[in-house]
Amino acid sequence: MKKIFAIILSVLAISACSDKILDIKPTNSISDAAVWSDANLIRAYHTALFNAIPHGFKIDMMCKTTDEIVTVNSGSSPVIALGTLTPDNVGNLATTQWHGGCNLNYWNQAYQYLRRINFFLEQMENVTVTLNDKDQLIAEARFLRAFIYFYLIERYGDVPLVLESYELGSDHTFSSTSFDEIVAFIEQELAAIMPALPTYYAANDGSFGHPTKAVCQALLSRMYLYAASPLFNPSNDRSRWTKAYDASKKFIETYTQYSLYPDYQKLFNQNSGSTNSEIIYAQNFTSTSSHQFPINNIGRRYGGYGGWWGSAGVSKELLDDYDMINGEPAFIWNGNVKTINPASGYDPQHPYDNRDPRMDMCIIHDESIFHGDKFEMWVSSDGTSWGYDNYRQSSDNPVPNQQIRKFMPPDNIPMNWQEKYQQPWIHFRLGEIYLNFAEAAFELGKEAECREYINKIRARVGMPGLPDSVTGENLRQRLYNERHIELVFEEHRYFDLRRWKIASEVLNRPGHGIKIVLDKATGVKTYSDELLLDRKFYDTMYLLPIATEEILRNNGTLQQTWTWR
Repeated sequence: MKKIFAIILSVLAISACSDKILDIKPTNSISDAAVWSDANLIRAYHTALFNAIPHGFKIDMMCKTTDEIVTVNSGSSPVIALGTLTPDNVGNLATTQWHGGCNLNYWNQAYQYLRRINFFLEQMENVTVTLNDKDQLIAEARFLRAFIYFYLIERYGDVPLVLESYELGSDHTFSSTSFDEIVAFIEQELAAIMPALPTYYAANDGSFGHPTKAVCQALLSRMYLYAASPLFNPSNDRSRWTKAYDASKKFIETYTQYSLYPDYQKLFNQNSGSTNSEIIYAQNFTSTSSHQFPINNIGRRYGGYGGWWGSAGVSKELLDDYDMINGEPAFIWNGNVKTINPASGYDPQHPYDNRDPRMDMCIIHDESIFHGDKFEMWVSSDGTSWGYDNYRQSSDNPVPNQQIRKFMPPDNIPMNWQEKYQQPWIHFRLGEIYLNFAEAAFELGKEAECREYINKIRARVGMPGLPDSVTGENLRQRLYNERHIELVFEEHRYFDLRRWKIASEVLNRPGHGIKIVLDKATGVKTYSDELLLDRKFYDTMYLLPIATEEILRNNGTLQQTWTWR
Protein backbone atom coordinates (compact mmCIF):
# COMPACT_ATOMS: atom_id res chain seq x y z
CA MET A 1 0.00 0.00 0.00
CA LYS A 2 2.80 2.42 0.90
CA LYS A 3 4.48 1.72 -2.43
CA ILE A 4 1.31 2.45 -4.41
CA PHE A 5 0.69 5.61 -2.38
CA ALA A 6 4.23 6.75 -3.21
CA ILE A 7 3.51 6.12 -6.88
CA ILE A 8 0.44 8.36 -6.68
CA LEU A 9 2.37 11.20 -5.12
CA SER A 10 5.34 10.89 -7.48
CA VAL A 11 3.12 10.78 -10.57
CA LEU A 12 1.26 13.90 -9.45
CA ALA A 13 4.57 15.70 -8.87
CA ILE A 14 6.05 14.63 -12.21
CA SER A 15 2.97 15.56 -14.22
CA ALA A 16 2.94 18.99 -12.58
CA CYS A 17 6.19 19.73 -14.43
CA SER A 18 4.83 18.87 -17.87
CA ASP A 19 4.39 21.67 -20.39
CA LYS A 20 2.30 19.57 -22.82
CA ILE A 21 -1.09 20.28 -21.37
CA LEU A 22 -3.84 19.62 -23.89
CA ASP A 23 -1.92 16.71 -25.37
CA ILE A 24 -3.71 14.78 -22.65
CA LYS A 25 -2.19 11.51 -21.51
CA PRO A 26 -3.56 10.00 -18.30
CA THR A 27 -0.99 8.54 -15.94
CA ASN A 28 -1.40 4.76 -16.11
CA SER A 29 0.52 4.22 -12.86
CA ILE A 30 -2.43 5.50 -10.83
CA SER A 31 -4.92 3.25 -12.62
CA ASP A 32 -3.58 0.21 -10.81
CA ALA A 33 -6.56 -1.80 -9.61
CA ALA A 34 -5.12 -1.82 -6.09
CA VAL A 35 -5.54 1.95 -5.83
CA TRP A 36 -9.21 1.94 -6.74
CA SER A 37 -10.02 -0.94 -4.43
CA ASP A 38 -8.46 0.72 -1.39
CA ALA A 39 -10.52 3.39 0.38
CA ASN A 40 -7.46 5.11 1.86
CA LEU A 41 -5.74 5.44 -1.50
CA ILE A 42 -8.91 6.70 -3.14
CA ARG A 43 -9.16 9.38 -0.46
CA ALA A 44 -5.47 10.25 -0.90
CA TYR A 45 -6.02 10.76 -4.62
CA HIS A 46 -9.15 12.81 -3.92
CA THR A 47 -7.38 15.01 -1.35
CA ALA A 48 -4.59 15.81 -3.80
CA LEU A 49 -7.18 17.23 -6.21
CA PHE A 50 -7.68 20.23 -3.93
CA ASN A 51 -4.26 21.51 -4.97
CA ALA A 52 -5.98 22.50 -8.21
CA ILE A 53 -7.19 25.77 -6.71
CA PRO A 54 -4.29 28.20 -6.30
CA HIS A 55 -3.97 30.37 -3.22
CA GLY A 56 -2.80 33.95 -3.50
CA PHE A 57 0.18 33.93 -1.13
CA LYS A 58 2.69 33.72 -3.96
CA ILE A 59 6.00 35.56 -4.21
CA ASP A 60 4.53 37.49 -7.13
CA MET A 61 1.00 38.28 -6.01
CA MET A 62 -1.71 39.23 -8.48
CA CYS A 63 -1.96 42.73 -7.02
CA LYS A 64 1.40 43.50 -8.66
CA THR A 65 -0.40 43.56 -12.01
CA THR A 66 -2.88 46.22 -10.85
CA ASP A 67 -2.84 49.84 -9.70
CA GLU A 68 -2.64 48.63 -6.09
CA ILE A 69 1.12 48.05 -6.34
CA VAL A 70 3.91 49.87 -8.16
CA THR A 71 6.31 47.14 -9.19
CA VAL A 72 9.70 48.56 -10.00
CA ASN A 73 11.56 45.24 -9.85
CA SER A 74 9.92 41.83 -10.28
CA GLY A 75 10.23 38.61 -12.21
CA SER A 76 6.86 38.35 -13.95
CA SER A 77 4.45 41.24 -13.40
CA PRO A 78 6.15 43.87 -15.63
CA VAL A 79 4.77 42.20 -18.76
CA ILE A 80 1.36 43.38 -17.52
CA ALA A 81 2.37 46.71 -15.99
CA LEU A 82 4.43 47.77 -19.02
CA GLY A 83 2.02 46.40 -21.62
CA THR A 84 4.54 43.99 -23.16
CA LEU A 85 2.39 40.87 -22.75
CA THR A 86 2.18 38.59 -25.83
CA PRO A 87 1.22 34.97 -26.56
CA ASP A 88 4.96 34.25 -26.70
CA ASN A 89 5.81 35.51 -23.20
CA VAL A 90 2.61 34.72 -21.30
CA GLY A 91 4.50 31.73 -19.87
CA ASN A 92 6.25 34.23 -17.57
CA LEU A 93 2.92 34.45 -15.77
CA ALA A 94 2.43 30.69 -15.35
CA THR A 95 1.11 29.70 -11.93
CA THR A 96 3.58 26.81 -12.04
CA GLN A 97 6.57 29.22 -12.03
CA TRP A 98 8.60 29.31 -8.81
CA HIS A 99 7.38 32.85 -8.13
CA GLY A 100 3.73 32.00 -8.84
CA GLY A 101 3.32 34.11 -11.96
CA CYS A 102 0.96 36.52 -10.18
CA ASN A 103 -1.59 33.68 -10.24
CA LEU A 104 -2.56 34.62 -13.76
CA ASN A 105 -1.58 32.13 -16.47
CA TYR A 106 -3.45 29.19 -14.95
CA TRP A 107 -3.73 27.21 -18.19
CA ASN A 108 -1.15 24.51 -17.48
CA GLN A 109 -2.15 23.94 -13.88
CA ALA A 110 -5.84 23.93 -14.75
CA TYR A 111 -5.68 21.30 -17.47
CA GLN A 112 -3.32 19.12 -15.47
CA TYR A 113 -5.88 18.95 -12.70
CA LEU A 114 -8.87 18.67 -15.02
CA ARG A 115 -7.24 15.53 -16.41
CA ARG A 116 -6.83 14.11 -12.90
CA ILE A 117 -10.37 15.01 -11.88
CA ASN A 118 -11.87 13.47 -15.01
CA PHE A 119 -9.83 10.34 -14.41
CA PHE A 120 -11.01 10.21 -10.80
CA LEU A 121 -14.65 10.55 -11.83
CA GLU A 122 -14.31 7.80 -14.43
CA GLN A 123 -12.74 5.44 -11.93
CA MET A 124 -15.37 6.18 -9.31
CA GLU A 125 -18.05 4.87 -11.65
CA ASN A 126 -16.59 1.38 -11.27
CA VAL A 127 -15.17 1.19 -7.75
CA THR A 128 -16.54 -1.65 -5.62
CA VAL A 129 -14.93 -0.70 -2.32
CA THR A 130 -17.39 0.59 0.27
CA LEU A 131 -17.29 4.37 0.64
CA ASN A 132 -20.04 5.77 2.82
CA ASP A 133 -19.41 9.25 1.45
CA LYS A 134 -18.92 8.25 -2.18
CA ASP A 135 -21.54 10.70 -3.46
CA GLN A 136 -19.92 13.53 -1.55
CA LEU A 137 -16.45 12.67 -2.85
CA ILE A 138 -17.76 12.73 -6.41
CA ALA A 139 -19.64 15.98 -5.80
CA GLU A 140 -16.51 17.62 -4.39
CA ALA A 141 -14.47 16.58 -7.42
CA ARG A 142 -17.14 17.97 -9.73
CA PHE A 143 -17.14 21.22 -7.75
CA LEU A 144 -13.38 21.52 -8.19
CA ARG A 145 -13.81 20.96 -11.92
CA ALA A 146 -16.48 23.68 -12.08
CA PHE A 147 -14.33 26.09 -10.04
CA ILE A 148 -11.35 25.45 -12.33
CA TYR A 149 -13.48 26.29 -15.36
CA PHE A 150 -14.56 29.56 -13.76
CA TYR A 151 -10.90 30.41 -13.15
CA LEU A 152 -10.22 29.69 -16.81
CA ILE A 153 -13.05 31.72 -18.34
CA GLU A 154 -12.41 34.80 -16.18
CA ARG A 155 -8.86 34.79 -17.55
CA TYR A 156 -9.24 33.59 -21.16
CA GLY A 157 -12.93 33.80 -22.09
CA ASP A 158 -13.51 30.81 -24.42
CA VAL A 159 -11.59 27.65 -23.45
CA PRO A 160 -11.75 23.92 -24.28
CA LEU A 161 -14.33 22.04 -22.22
CA VAL A 162 -12.70 18.66 -21.52
CA LEU A 163 -14.88 16.21 -19.60
CA GLU A 164 -13.07 12.91 -20.12
CA SER A 165 -9.55 11.57 -19.91
CA TYR A 166 -7.89 10.28 -23.06
CA GLU A 167 -5.98 7.11 -23.81
CA LEU A 168 -2.23 7.07 -23.50
CA GLY A 169 -0.69 8.33 -26.75
CA SER A 170 -3.89 9.98 -27.96
CA ASP A 171 -3.34 12.63 -30.66
CA HIS A 172 -6.65 14.28 -29.91
CA THR A 173 -6.81 18.02 -30.55
CA PHE A 174 -9.08 20.52 -28.87
CA SER A 175 -11.21 23.50 -29.78
CA SER A 176 -12.61 26.23 -27.58
CA THR A 177 -16.06 26.23 -26.01
CA SER A 178 -17.70 29.63 -25.64
CA PHE A 179 -17.72 31.58 -22.40
CA ASP A 180 -21.52 31.36 -22.23
CA GLU A 181 -21.54 27.60 -22.77
CA ILE A 182 -19.06 27.08 -19.95
CA VAL A 183 -21.11 29.33 -17.67
CA ALA A 184 -24.10 27.08 -18.45
CA PHE A 185 -21.99 23.98 -17.75
CA ILE A 186 -20.87 25.33 -14.36
CA GLU A 187 -24.45 26.25 -13.52
CA GLN A 188 -25.66 22.72 -14.37
CA GLU A 189 -22.83 21.06 -12.46
CA LEU A 190 -23.45 23.05 -9.30
CA ALA A 191 -27.18 22.35 -9.43
CA ALA A 192 -26.45 18.63 -9.81
CA ILE A 193 -23.98 18.33 -6.95
CA MET A 194 -25.49 20.60 -4.30
CA PRO A 195 -27.87 17.93 -2.93
CA ALA A 196 -24.86 15.73 -2.07
CA LEU A 197 -23.03 18.48 -0.18
CA PRO A 198 -23.52 19.69 3.40
CA THR A 199 -25.08 23.12 3.86
CA TYR A 200 -21.98 24.82 5.26
CA TYR A 201 -18.91 24.39 7.42
CA ALA A 202 -17.90 26.96 10.02
CA ALA A 203 -14.35 28.26 9.67
CA ASN A 204 -13.29 26.41 12.83
CA ASP A 205 -14.81 23.09 11.72
CA GLY A 206 -12.35 20.29 10.92
CA SER A 207 -14.04 19.82 7.53
CA PHE A 208 -13.77 23.49 6.56
CA GLY A 209 -12.13 23.83 3.15
CA HIS A 210 -14.40 21.24 1.56
CA PRO A 211 -17.14 22.55 -0.76
CA THR A 212 -20.64 23.02 0.57
CA LYS A 213 -23.98 24.27 -0.72
CA ALA A 214 -22.99 27.73 0.53
CA VAL A 215 -19.70 27.62 -1.38
CA CYS A 216 -21.53 26.64 -4.57
CA GLN A 217 -23.93 29.55 -4.14
CA ALA A 218 -21.00 31.93 -3.55
CA LEU A 219 -19.43 30.77 -6.80
CA LEU A 220 -22.73 31.40 -8.62
CA SER A 221 -22.86 34.89 -7.10
CA ARG A 222 -19.45 35.76 -8.52
CA MET A 223 -19.84 33.95 -11.83
CA TYR A 224 -23.18 35.55 -12.69
CA LEU A 225 -21.80 38.99 -11.78
CA TYR A 226 -18.89 38.50 -14.16
CA ALA A 227 -21.14 37.12 -16.90
CA ALA A 228 -23.36 40.22 -16.62
CA SER A 229 -20.46 42.68 -16.77
CA PRO A 230 -19.56 44.69 -19.90
CA LEU A 231 -16.58 42.53 -20.94
CA PHE A 232 -18.75 39.43 -21.21
CA ASN A 233 -22.13 41.11 -21.77
CA PRO A 234 -21.51 43.76 -24.44
CA SER A 235 -25.22 44.09 -25.25
CA ASN A 236 -25.97 44.71 -21.55
CA ASP A 237 -28.56 41.94 -21.42
CA ARG A 238 -30.60 42.90 -18.34
CA SER A 239 -31.55 39.28 -17.63
CA ARG A 240 -27.91 38.57 -16.78
CA TRP A 241 -27.95 41.25 -14.11
CA THR A 242 -31.15 39.72 -12.76
CA LYS A 243 -29.44 36.34 -12.42
CA ALA A 244 -26.53 37.97 -10.62
CA TYR A 245 -28.90 39.83 -8.29
CA ASP A 246 -30.93 36.70 -7.56
CA ALA A 247 -27.86 34.55 -6.87
CA SER A 248 -26.41 36.99 -4.34
CA LYS A 249 -29.79 37.62 -2.74
CA LYS A 250 -30.34 33.88 -2.39
CA PHE A 251 -27.02 33.52 -0.62
CA ILE A 252 -27.79 36.36 1.79
CA GLU A 253 -31.27 35.08 2.60
CA THR A 254 -30.44 31.36 2.74
CA TYR A 255 -27.07 31.15 4.46
CA THR A 256 -27.76 33.23 7.54
CA GLN A 257 -24.99 31.40 9.41
CA TYR A 258 -22.63 34.02 7.97
CA SER A 259 -22.18 37.58 9.17
CA LEU A 260 -19.59 40.31 8.71
CA TYR A 261 -16.71 39.64 11.09
CA PRO A 262 -16.65 42.63 13.45
CA ASP A 263 -12.89 43.29 13.26
CA TYR A 264 -11.72 43.94 9.69
CA GLN A 265 -8.02 43.55 10.52
CA LYS A 266 -8.44 40.30 12.45
CA LEU A 267 -10.55 38.92 9.62
CA PHE A 268 -7.31 38.44 7.67
CA ASN A 269 -4.57 37.92 10.25
CA GLN A 270 -5.83 35.10 12.47
CA ASN A 271 -4.57 31.56 11.94
CA SER A 272 -6.48 28.99 9.93
CA GLY A 273 -9.13 27.26 12.00
CA SER A 274 -9.97 30.36 14.04
CA THR A 275 -13.60 31.26 14.62
CA ASN A 276 -14.69 33.56 11.81
CA SER A 277 -18.29 34.21 10.84
CA GLU A 278 -17.50 35.78 7.46
CA ILE A 279 -15.28 33.28 5.64
CA ILE A 280 -17.24 31.02 3.30
CA TYR A 281 -14.39 29.15 1.60
CA ALA A 282 -10.64 29.36 2.05
CA GLN A 283 -7.42 27.43 1.77
CA ASN A 284 -6.22 26.72 5.27
CA PHE A 285 -2.58 26.38 6.29
CA THR A 286 -1.01 24.47 9.16
CA SER A 287 2.42 24.16 10.74
CA THR A 288 3.22 21.42 8.21
CA SER A 289 1.68 23.22 5.20
CA SER A 290 2.48 26.84 5.96
CA HIS A 291 3.28 29.85 3.79
CA GLN A 292 5.76 32.73 3.94
CA PHE A 293 3.63 35.65 2.77
CA PRO A 294 4.54 37.96 5.67
CA ILE A 295 8.30 37.67 5.44
CA ASN A 296 8.25 37.57 1.63
CA ASN A 297 6.38 40.89 1.50
CA ILE A 298 7.59 42.93 4.47
CA GLY A 299 10.63 45.12 3.91
CA ARG A 300 14.16 44.56 5.16
CA ARG A 301 13.41 45.55 8.76
CA TYR A 302 12.68 41.93 9.68
CA GLY A 303 14.97 40.39 7.08
CA GLY A 304 12.09 40.35 4.58
CA TYR A 305 12.24 40.82 0.83
CA GLY A 306 9.49 43.41 0.27
CA GLY A 307 7.85 41.18 -2.34
CA TRP A 308 11.36 40.16 -3.51
CA TRP A 309 13.64 42.96 -4.65
CA GLY A 310 11.25 45.42 -3.04
CA SER A 311 8.64 44.78 -5.73
CA ALA A 312 5.54 44.90 -3.48
CA GLY A 313 5.39 48.65 -2.91
CA VAL A 314 1.87 49.98 -2.36
CA SER A 315 0.99 52.70 -4.86
CA LYS A 316 0.08 56.29 -4.03
CA GLU A 317 -2.96 55.68 -6.26
CA LEU A 318 -4.31 53.12 -3.78
CA LEU A 319 -3.63 55.43 -0.85
CA ASP A 320 -5.56 58.19 -2.63
CA ASP A 321 -8.58 55.93 -3.09
CA TYR A 322 -9.26 55.71 0.65
CA ASP A 323 -12.02 58.06 1.77
CA MET A 324 -11.60 60.54 4.59
CA ILE A 325 -13.09 59.66 7.97
CA ASN A 326 -15.96 62.09 7.28
CA GLY A 327 -17.06 59.80 4.44
CA GLU A 328 -15.94 62.05 1.59
CA PRO A 329 -13.53 60.90 -1.14
CA ALA A 330 -10.14 62.55 -0.73
CA PHE A 331 -9.96 63.19 -4.47
CA ILE A 332 -12.31 63.80 -7.36
CA TRP A 333 -11.62 62.39 -10.82
CA ASN A 334 -12.61 64.18 -14.01
CA GLY A 335 -11.45 61.86 -16.76
CA ASN A 336 -7.76 61.39 -16.04
CA VAL A 337 -7.47 64.57 -14.01
CA LYS A 338 -7.46 64.15 -10.22
CA THR A 339 -8.04 67.06 -7.84
CA ILE A 340 -8.47 67.31 -4.09
CA ASN A 341 -12.09 67.16 -2.96
CA PRO A 342 -12.55 70.42 -0.99
CA ALA A 343 -15.29 68.81 1.13
CA SER A 344 -12.98 66.06 2.32
CA GLY A 345 -10.53 68.01 4.47
CA TYR A 346 -7.60 66.14 2.90
CA ASP A 347 -4.20 67.71 3.58
CA PRO A 348 -1.45 66.55 1.19
CA GLN A 349 1.15 67.32 3.87
CA HIS A 350 -0.63 64.96 6.27
CA PRO A 351 -1.72 62.27 3.81
CA TYR A 352 -2.32 59.57 6.42
CA ASP A 353 -4.46 61.61 8.81
CA ASN A 354 -8.21 61.16 9.23
CA ARG A 355 -8.60 58.42 6.65
CA ASP A 356 -10.86 55.37 6.36
CA PRO A 357 -9.57 53.02 9.12
CA ARG A 358 -9.03 50.29 6.53
CA MET A 359 -6.06 52.26 5.19
CA ASP A 360 -3.98 51.68 8.34
CA MET A 361 -5.22 48.08 8.51
CA CYS A 362 -3.96 47.36 4.97
CA ILE A 363 -0.95 49.64 4.42
CA ILE A 364 2.30 50.21 6.32
CA HIS A 365 3.42 53.78 5.64
CA ASP A 366 5.80 56.33 7.10
CA GLU A 367 5.33 56.52 10.90
CA SER A 368 3.17 53.37 11.00
CA ILE A 369 3.58 51.28 14.14
CA PHE A 370 3.85 47.59 13.29
CA HIS A 371 4.90 44.90 15.78
CA GLY A 372 5.97 47.69 18.10
CA ASP A 373 8.30 49.29 15.55
CA LYS A 374 7.91 52.72 13.99
CA PHE A 375 8.50 52.64 10.25
CA GLU A 376 10.64 55.42 8.78
CA MET A 377 10.54 55.95 5.01
CA TRP A 378 11.96 59.51 4.88
CA VAL A 379 15.11 60.82 3.24
CA SER A 380 16.88 63.92 4.54
CA SER A 381 16.68 67.11 2.51
CA ASP A 382 20.41 66.97 1.83
CA GLY A 383 20.17 63.30 0.76
CA THR A 384 22.84 62.13 3.20
CA SER A 385 20.62 60.12 5.56
CA TRP A 386 17.35 58.25 5.48
CA GLY A 387 14.97 56.15 7.51
CA TYR A 388 15.60 52.46 8.03
CA ASP A 389 12.64 51.52 5.82
CA ASN A 390 13.55 53.78 2.91
CA TYR A 391 14.66 51.98 -0.25
CA ARG A 392 18.07 53.65 0.02
CA GLN A 393 18.72 51.52 3.10
CA SER A 394 18.03 48.27 1.23
CA SER A 395 16.83 47.22 -2.19
CA ASP A 396 14.34 45.00 -0.34
CA ASN A 397 12.53 48.11 0.93
CA PRO A 398 9.91 49.01 -1.71
CA VAL A 399 10.63 52.24 -3.60
CA PRO A 400 7.06 53.64 -3.25
CA ASN A 401 7.69 53.89 0.53
CA GLN A 402 4.55 51.94 1.43
CA GLN A 403 4.17 48.22 2.19
CA ILE A 404 1.35 45.69 2.45
CA ARG A 405 -0.07 45.24 5.95
CA LYS A 406 -3.18 43.21 5.15
CA PHE A 407 -2.67 39.50 5.97
CA MET A 408 0.31 40.34 8.20
CA PRO A 409 0.28 38.47 11.55
CA PRO A 410 -0.64 40.13 14.85
CA ASP A 411 2.07 41.25 17.27
CA ASN A 412 2.18 37.92 19.12
CA ILE A 413 3.40 36.06 16.01
CA PRO A 414 7.08 36.76 15.16
CA MET A 415 8.30 38.19 11.88
CA ASN A 416 11.10 35.90 10.73
CA TRP A 417 11.94 33.18 8.23
CA GLN A 418 11.59 30.42 10.80
CA GLU A 419 7.93 31.13 11.57
CA LYS A 420 5.36 28.87 9.88
CA TYR A 421 2.60 31.28 8.92
CA GLN A 422 -0.92 29.91 8.90
CA GLN A 423 -3.29 32.71 7.90
CA PRO A 424 -5.84 31.30 5.43
CA TRP A 425 -6.18 32.48 1.84
CA ILE A 426 -9.84 33.46 1.50
CA HIS A 427 -11.59 32.50 -1.73
CA PHE A 428 -15.08 33.66 -0.76
CA ARG A 429 -16.35 35.78 2.11
CA LEU A 430 -19.61 37.51 2.91
CA GLY A 431 -18.21 41.00 2.29
CA GLU A 432 -17.76 40.08 -1.37
CA ILE A 433 -21.31 38.71 -1.60
CA TYR A 434 -22.68 42.00 -0.23
CA LEU A 435 -20.74 43.95 -2.85
CA ASN A 436 -21.79 41.55 -5.62
CA PHE A 437 -25.39 42.13 -4.58
CA ALA A 438 -24.89 45.90 -4.41
CA GLU A 439 -23.46 46.00 -7.93
CA ALA A 440 -26.22 43.89 -9.47
CA ALA A 441 -28.84 45.97 -7.63
CA PHE A 442 -27.30 49.17 -9.01
CA GLU A 443 -27.33 47.88 -12.59
CA LEU A 444 -31.04 47.00 -12.20
CA GLY A 445 -31.87 50.49 -10.95
CA LYS A 446 -32.29 49.41 -7.33
CA GLU A 447 -30.08 52.18 -5.97
CA ALA A 448 -31.46 52.12 -2.42
CA GLU A 449 -30.50 48.45 -2.08
CA CYS A 450 -27.08 49.20 -3.56
CA ARG A 451 -26.43 51.91 -0.98
CA GLU A 452 -27.80 49.70 1.82
CA TYR A 453 -25.26 46.94 1.23
CA ILE A 454 -22.36 49.30 0.61
CA ASN A 455 -23.22 50.94 3.90
CA LYS A 456 -23.25 47.61 5.74
CA ILE A 457 -19.65 47.17 4.62
CA ARG A 458 -18.66 50.69 5.63
CA ALA A 459 -20.39 50.47 9.02
CA ARG A 460 -18.13 47.59 10.05
CA VAL A 461 -15.17 50.00 10.27
CA GLY A 462 -17.16 53.00 11.49
CA MET A 463 -17.31 54.81 8.17
CA PRO A 464 -20.33 57.01 7.41
CA GLY A 465 -22.82 55.51 4.99
CA LEU A 466 -23.45 56.89 1.53
CA PRO A 467 -26.36 59.35 1.72
CA ASP A 468 -29.45 59.04 -0.48
CA SER A 469 -28.13 61.96 -2.53
CA VAL A 470 -25.40 59.72 -3.99
CA THR A 471 -27.07 58.41 -7.15
CA GLY A 472 -26.45 57.57 -10.79
CA GLU A 473 -22.90 57.74 -12.10
CA ASN A 474 -21.68 59.10 -8.79
CA LEU A 475 -23.04 56.01 -7.04
CA ARG A 476 -21.37 53.77 -9.63
CA GLN A 477 -18.00 55.36 -8.91
CA ARG A 478 -18.50 55.04 -5.15
CA LEU A 479 -19.52 51.38 -5.62
CA TYR A 480 -16.45 50.64 -7.72
CA ASN A 481 -14.22 52.37 -5.17
CA GLU A 482 -15.80 50.58 -2.22
CA ARG A 483 -15.11 47.26 -3.89
CA HIS A 484 -11.50 48.30 -4.45
CA ILE A 485 -10.96 49.32 -0.83
CA GLU A 486 -12.84 46.48 0.87
CA LEU A 487 -11.32 43.72 -1.28
CA VAL A 488 -7.85 45.18 -1.76
CA PHE A 489 -5.04 42.64 -2.41
CA GLU A 490 -7.59 39.77 -2.51
CA GLU A 491 -7.30 39.10 -6.29
CA HIS A 492 -10.40 41.03 -7.32
CA ARG A 493 -8.98 44.26 -8.74
CA TYR A 494 -7.32 42.64 -11.78
CA PHE A 495 -10.62 41.12 -12.89
CA ASP A 496 -12.86 44.01 -11.83
CA LEU A 497 -11.02 46.57 -13.96
CA ARG A 498 -11.32 44.26 -16.97
CA ARG A 499 -14.90 43.11 -16.60
CA TRP A 500 -16.01 46.74 -16.09
CA LYS A 501 -14.06 47.63 -19.29
CA ILE A 502 -12.25 50.50 -17.55
CA ALA A 503 -8.75 49.00 -17.50
CA SER A 504 -7.82 50.97 -20.63
CA GLU A 505 -8.42 54.14 -18.62
CA VAL A 506 -7.18 53.20 -15.15
CA LEU A 507 -4.14 51.15 -16.17
CA ASN A 508 -2.84 53.75 -18.59
CA ARG A 509 -2.33 56.16 -15.71
CA PRO A 510 1.22 56.40 -14.35
CA GLY A 511 2.12 54.74 -11.06
CA HIS A 512 3.41 56.82 -8.18
CA GLY A 513 5.04 56.34 -4.84
CA ILE A 514 5.27 58.90 -2.08
CA LYS A 515 8.45 60.89 -1.48
CA ILE A 516 9.04 61.97 2.12
CA VAL A 517 11.73 64.61 2.69
CA LEU A 518 12.80 65.36 6.26
CA ASP A 519 14.30 68.72 7.16
CA LYS A 520 16.50 67.58 10.03
CA ALA A 521 16.95 71.11 11.31
CA THR A 522 13.22 71.65 11.88
CA GLY A 523 11.97 68.05 12.04
CA VAL A 524 9.34 68.89 9.42
CA LYS A 525 8.51 66.34 6.72
CA THR A 526 7.32 67.23 3.23
CA TYR A 527 5.27 64.76 1.22
CA SER A 528 4.97 64.65 -2.57
CA ASP A 529 4.04 62.20 -5.30
CA GLU A 530 6.96 60.48 -7.02
CA LEU A 531 6.53 59.13 -10.56
CA LEU A 532 7.83 55.56 -10.69
CA LEU A 533 6.04 53.64 -13.42
CA ASP A 534 4.73 54.45 -16.88
CA ARG A 535 1.94 51.90 -17.04
CA LYS A 536 0.67 50.71 -20.41
CA PHE A 537 -2.51 48.81 -21.16
CA TYR A 538 -3.78 47.71 -24.56
CA ASP A 539 -7.23 46.37 -25.39
CA THR A 540 -5.80 42.95 -26.21
CA MET A 541 -4.99 42.64 -22.50
CA TYR A 542 -8.61 42.50 -21.38
CA LEU A 543 -8.09 38.73 -21.55
CA LEU A 544 -4.94 36.66 -21.27
CA PRO A 545 -3.61 35.13 -24.48
CA ILE A 546 -3.20 31.39 -24.87
CA ALA A 547 0.47 30.52 -25.28
CA THR A 548 1.58 30.27 -28.91
CA GLU A 549 2.95 26.76 -28.39
CA GLU A 550 -0.48 25.60 -27.19
CA ILE A 551 -2.16 27.00 -30.31
CA LEU A 552 0.40 25.30 -32.56
CA ARG A 553 0.16 21.99 -30.70
CA ASN A 554 -3.54 21.75 -31.57
CA ASN A 555 -2.96 22.12 -35.32
CA GLY A 556 -5.36 24.99 -35.85
CA THR A 557 -8.37 23.60 -33.96
CA LEU A 558 -7.80 25.80 -30.89
CA GLN A 559 -8.49 29.50 -31.44
CA GLN A 560 -6.56 32.26 -29.74
CA THR A 561 -8.35 34.30 -27.04
CA TRP A 562 -10.81 36.63 -28.75
CA THR A 563 -9.04 39.86 -27.75
CA TRP A 564 -5.83 38.55 -29.34
CA ARG A 565 -7.20 37.28 -32.65
